[in-house]
Formats: sequence, C-alpha cells, structure tokens
Amino acid sequence: MNRRNLLKSSLSLATSSLLASPANAQKLTQGTSKKDTSANASLGRRKLGKLDVSSLGLGVQNMSRTYQTTIPSRSEMVNLIRTAYDRGVTFFDTAEAYGPFECERILGEAIAPFRKKVVITSKFGWNIDQKTGQRLPGLNSRPEHIKEVVAGMLKRLRTDHIDLVYQHRVDPAVPIEDVVGAIKELINEGKVLHYGLSEPGPQTVRRAHAIHPVTAIQNEYSLLWRGPEAVILPLCEELGIGFVPWSPLGVGFLTGAIDAATRFAPGDIRGMESRFSPENLPSNLALVDLVKRWAVQKQASGVPATPAQIALAWLLAKKPWIVPIPGTTQLGHLLENTGATDVRFTAEELRQFNADLAKIEVKGERLPAMVLAFSDVEAPPRH
Repeated sequence: MNRRNLLKSSLSLATSSLLASPANAQKLTQGTSKKDTSANASLGRRKLGKLDVSSLGLGVQNMSRTYQTTIPSRSEMVNLIRTAYDRGVTFFDTAEAYGPFECERILGEAIAPFRKKVVITSKFGWNIDQKTGQRLPGLNSRPEHIKEVVAGMLKRLRTDHIDLVYQHRVDPAVPIEDVVGAIKELINEGKVLHYGLSEPGPQTVRRAHAIHPVTAIQNEYSLLWRGPEAVILPLCEELGIGFVPWSPLGVGFLTGAIDAATRFAPGDIRGMESRFSPENLPSNLALVDLVKRWAVQKQASGVPATPAQIALAWLLAKKPWIVPIPGTTQLGHLLENTGATDVRFTAEELRQFNADLAKIEVKGERLPAMVLAFSDVEAPPRH
C-alpha cells in the first residue's frame, strides 16, 4: 500500500506541502549514494542490554508476502535492505515463520557483503516442519527443536552466528528453564550471541533473566497500542533489558494511509482486527489527526516531518533503550522512516503531545482473538 498515494485529498495545503517537501523529496531521490551514507551517520546508536545497534532497525517480515498478499520482487527487497545499510541501519529483524524461511533467505543474501558490520535477529517458536516449511498446529520450543531451527537459520542467513535470537511466543508446554538451557548451549557453541522473548508473560521474563540475561523483549508497541507501558516497559527498565517495538507504525495506520473508508483485501490480517472495523476506525482516526497536526507544527518550526516520522520519534523519545523496527517493502518509505531520527521533541513538546494523546481512547482489539491468545503467556513450571 503506497501511503503517499492514499493520503486523503481533503488534507490541508500545509500538510500536503509537508509530505512533499523539498527536503523529503531530496531524500527520496538520493538513493544509495555515498552522500546518503555519510549524511545518515546521525542515525545514532542505542543499547539493547549489552548489544549495540542502530537507533532504528528494519523489520524484514513482509518481503516475501505483503499485508495485501502481493509478492514483492526479490531483487528489489535485496536492494532495499542494502539501501537501509547505506542509510545507517545496522539492525535487521526477521524470523523463520516469515515465509516461512523465505525472509531469512532474502536477508542472508542482502547482508552477505557486510555481514560482520550488522546485527541480525531471528525467531523460533512456531511449530514449523524444518524440512518442508509446513506450518503445523501450535508452538514448539522443545530444546531439540530449537537447535534444529537455529541450524536451519544459520544456513538461510548465510552466517555462522545469529546476534540475537528470540522465542517468538512463549510455549505453554515447555518450561522457560528448558528453553533458556538450550539457548545457553547455543551461546556456548558460538551459534547465538544474545537472546530475547517476544510477547512474553512478565513472570516468564523474570525466570528467564535469572538463568541468563535477557537482551531484549519484542512486543507490539506504538501510538495505536500502548499496552507494554503497564508492565513490560517498567520490567525492562528494572532488569536492564532492551525493548524492540514491532509494528511501530500501527501496521501502516499511523502513516495516514488508512481512512474511514478503507477496507482490506482478503487475506490481509488487518481486516480481522476490530480496531480497524468500520465501527471503530472513524474514532481511532483521532490518532492519525494527532500525528498529522504535529507534523505540520514541526514543519512550521523548520523541521521537515511526516506523520510516520512523528510516530517513530515519539517512540524514540520514550526511553533510550527502545529501538523500533519499522518494516517496509518500498524504498520511499524506508528513507522516510530513517529520517525519523532527525525529528526530536523538546521536553515541553513531549508533555503536550502526551497530554493530547491521553485524550484519545483507542477502540477495538489489536489482533484477532486466535492470535492474541499467544501473547502474555506464562511458561509452565519446571518439575
């Protein structure tokens, strides 16, 4: 979905000029030149636990199949990843489940020329046949399966180690002690350097961290879904764990590409999320109005900004150990997203933004119930 083409025609002239500003147009036409690379040294660095990464990562999820079920060009995806590296991104996130396997292959091919200069992550945990790629019911974090999955990851990613591997979802049938035990063996073998958890229950995080330090937790987090603020973010701060928001742009919602008339194609999971239902969508668009208004305000103060950049800048302003990983299959969106590191809030601006945000109630669930059931799960006790 090209969010620039889908912006509502009723946007004000100020917003229209903002989204097509000369500064942004120049960024979109610079490509992968040396000027791009040096100019984006300001992308900055952050720490996830002890792991040093770029302040913004790239989610490599939809590069084998988009939300709209289209199949992107593989060569274009390789070029996009390499352009991200040219722009200063050194943190790339994927998973065995994406494809399955195909996004790992795309990432492995793309980063081969500069593998030693980047941090790559992948995830295990879904019950996927390692020979056929067939998705089987439920989850599988049995230690022997984890080791088999990592062996396949290394081949697909064309590397001898994975910098950060996550358990994609907590397996309610396998004690976390067994999971971390298997990961520690992989760490001792040099095949994995760090590990994390995605969408875990808080007690499982504490149990895992007590065995071996957890480097990062990856949960959905954005202006559209702020659930982690209640328990997970304070827990990360307490334990010194980094936090990686997936879907930091609200699956495209916060870019302004979706309006009250938007309906989703068959197979697009957003069509199954009640926050995007015809009943809830008009109310939730108050969030989009908020980021559009602040983008115009930043533009007026001489800082080129788009709604997407405002949404990412807000995340970056929350904590220095938060590293968003917006995903995209479009070069223009990649360049726009990396530009978010140049957009900053003053303390007073952040106070006002959060005050405006607190007035907005998001209606509807973030995921279908059958998917949401895999989040915030606690691993069983070890007997």
